[in-house]
Amino acid sequence: MKVTKNILVGGKHQKPIVTDVFYVDDHQPKKVVIFCHGYKGFKDWGAWNLMAKEFAKAGFFFIKFNFAYNGGTPENPIDFPDLEAFGNNNYTKELDDLESVLDWISSEEKYKKEADINNISVIGHSRGGGIVLIKANEDARIKKVISLAAISDIGSRSSTIGDLENWKKDGVKYVVNGRTKQKMPHYIQFYENFKVHEERLNIQKAVEQINIPQLVIHGNKDTSILVDEAHKINSWNSKSILKIIENADHVFNVSHPWEKENVSKELQEVTEICIDFLGN
Repeated sequence: MKVTKNILVGGKHQKPIVTDVFYVDDHQPKKVVIFCHGYKGFKDWGAWNLMAKEFAKAGFFFIKFNFAYNGGTPENPIDFPDLEAFGNNNYTKELDDLESVLDWISSEEKYKKEADINNISVIGHSRGGGIVLIKANEDARIKKVISLAAISDIGSRSSTIGDLENWKKDGVKYVVNGRTKQKMPHYIQFYENFKVHEERLNIQKAVEQINIPQLVIHGNKDTSILVDEAHKINSWNSKSILKIIENADHVFNVSHPWEKENVSKELQEVTEICIDFLGN
């Protein structure tokens, strides 16, 4: 298996998109899967590397990346050394980053023999789930879409509208990262960007217009984003498939750091369901 980490893909916003690829180096074009992490997430979180290897073993060309403004850097893609970038991230930048990764794999000569660029699917976790649902409706290169423990609505998130009065007054609000204990800033531009692009950022509207195969996966023990949101997403597209993972929390019972050699039973189930859905 070929694993290349921390490739710097050019983005639209002056920061590189730090990207990994996993594939079996057999010079056969493989279906491409692009994975998007969630809020306060990153491509190397928990067991995502193990999951990526499972996809590669199953015959996919698997890509995962850090959103350019997620707070990581090329030198340190795991912790959040660049809090200024984190504070200046927003939803449309993330949509642009996903588009840049689609552009990159569609034109990258190096992987021409390995990646079937006419067969690209996207998977997003949590907030990344919302991003892939919107992008799947915007970009015809995407042939299938999977959301894992996804948000169903951007406008109601506390990161988007919480403590709005003080946020407008101060220009910034902070969220504490439970793992690193950092106070992570959100500048008011995050809210302003949402308001300007509110129509585009309507997940319900996007899902109602999706006409490619769609899979919705959620754990029934998710306390961060309740399983009701999965039911809503599923209800907006009569052709979408809903899979509820029993006893699974928001991250399918893995954590960071993940020192074990195998993923959790729940994440293994998620991976198998995804591989089956994308393989057909």
